[in-house]
Amino acid sequence: MMETKWAYLIHLLGWALPLIVFQLVVLARHYKQRTGAVLKAVLPPAFIMGIYLSVADHLAISTGIWNFGEGKHLGVYLGLVPLEEVLFFLLTSVLVSLGLALFTALVERIREVRAS
Repeated sequence: MMETKWAYLIHLLGWALPLIVFQLVVLARHYKQRTGAVLKAVLPPAFIMGIYLSVADHLAISTGIWNFGEGKHLGVYLGLVPLEEVLFFLLTSVLVSLGLALFTALVERIREVRAS
């Protein structure tokens, strides 16, 4: 078990970034020249949701519903929310949004195969 202020960030980036890179590669292979348009469509809502969840977390922390143990994160806060928690919400929202775009691509592919 990692007992360091970098623990949360290292674990977060370790599981999220490889998946996001994989999703982006598959997305680019499927959408090709439309990739930029797809990203412009899915990333803004993902960031809005990440911000929304961070604000909700801030409110939960401010009312004492939960807190974060000291020494497990860098100590950088946005409001009352640790930076790593904000990144968690943003990265998770990006993963979900890219996943939906890939699911849509899969459905398109299945329809094409059935039509031929």
